[in-house]
Amino acid sequence: MDVKFTNAQDVPNIYSVLTTENVDKEVVVLEVAEHLPGNIARCISINSTINLQRSTPVKVLGSTIEIPAGEALYGRIINMLGQPIDQKGPIGSGLEMFPIRKKDMGSQVKGGKTRQKSFERMETGIKIIDVLFPVVKGSKTGILGGAALGKSILTLEIIQHIVKKYRGSCVFTGIGERIREGNELYYELLKHEVIDKTMMVFGQMNDPPGARFGVAMTGVTMAEAIQRKNQDVLLFVDNIFRFIQAGAEISTLLGRVPSETGYQPTLIAEASEFHERIRSTPEGGGSITCFEAVYVPADDLTDPAVVAIFSFLDSILVLSREKIQLGLYPAVDPLASSCANLDIDIVGARHFEIAQEIIRIFQRYEELRRIVLVIGIDELSAADRTLYERARKLQNFLTQPFYVAEPYTGKKGEYVSLAQSLDGCERIIAGKVDHRPEEEFYLIGALT
Repeated sequence: MDVKFTNAQDVPNIYSVLTTENVDKEVVVLEVAEHLPGNIARCISINSTINLQRSTPVKVLGSTIEIPAGEALYGRIINMLGQPIDQKGPIGSGLEMFPIRKKDMGSQVKGGKTRQKSFERMETGIKIIDVLFPVVKGSKTGILGGAALGKSILTLEIIQHIVKKYRGSCVFTGIGERIREGNELYYELLKHEVIDKTMMVFGQMNDPPGARFGVAMTGVTMAEAIQRKNQDVLLFVDNIFRFIQAGAEISTLLGRVPSETGYQPTLIAEASEFHERIRSTPEGGGSITCFEAVYVPADDLTDPAVVAIFSFLDSILVLSREKIQLGLYPAVDPLASSCANLDIDIVGARHFEIAQEIIRIFQRYEELRRIVLVIGIDELSAADRTLYERARKLQNFLTQPFYVAEPYTGKKGEYVSLAQSLDGCERIIAGKVDHRPEEEFYLIGALT
């Protein structure tokens, strides 16, 4: 949307908000994206521009987009502009307003007395995550996968487990995903009685790219508002790839020349603008722990947008289509995934050794699996056959019935503590359950 001004001094700053009306008298909100010659401000529309006519007068609000934040947002659903979209009436007056855009935050180098001395672990109650990809307060975890691999289900399960256990504050940011998923999330949180500690903001698939791009900033602004009160907050993002995708659409609309791969030339800058705001405060206040679902186009992990997001994450959980086909849920591929928090200083010697042994067994299992496909299991040596069978039991044990998947699986969801998960893995590795068939370990909670 191009807005022409009479005088050069009247042209508003970048990110300033303008409003206009279409022929149906519906307000259209515009955000200034760049300045063009001839006193023209090129703007991105936040809502639909249908029935908007040429030469319509525009009102300049002057400020950037600001959203309300505070206790009143718990249990509510808002859009990028901070307006309620849950049909529960207005949010309330007198709330503090926060701009969703921030100035460059600068770097934060830890050293000397400010260095973090301890890492506080967060138990998710999901075996494969707690054992192989431990979550540390203040870290960023990415759940990567192509279409229909269970990213949203896994994100929902983590919300249900962590918010219930820690009774912490939670902000859910829905970026460019299906409206059905937002609806399901709301009723799932209501059913599990965690809605009163959750704030939700949505910019869904049917919204223009301006709303899908800006909603990420709204979500992180809500998380920062809670963090300012020295509270720990969980930030869930579904799906951060859609944020990058919306940025690519905006870049095309603005006429920028795309990079060689077809993405916007500002790809890394936009990814960092969001991720660099997710960090603990230097004075030791609250922390933001982030879980991000990342859609992987055509299951291609070398996609430039996915690679750009990689560099900001502490843990990367890669969901595998092969695991889904084998019926292994959650379908996390331990050999393709990685975690910076799996460190002996963070998790302790026993946990670290068990995790390393599991990875070693899985790596050897992959080699043996190809051999078995050709010559059959009977041709393996006794030692290899034992390892092969233990690997299959471990693989089955690291599956889990989910609370949010109860209608599909018919099995009651289970929360498994870290101690139970480690104990079960240790018993399988040590051969204490070699006499039991592998089917007994599939979709169970703790090992009995």
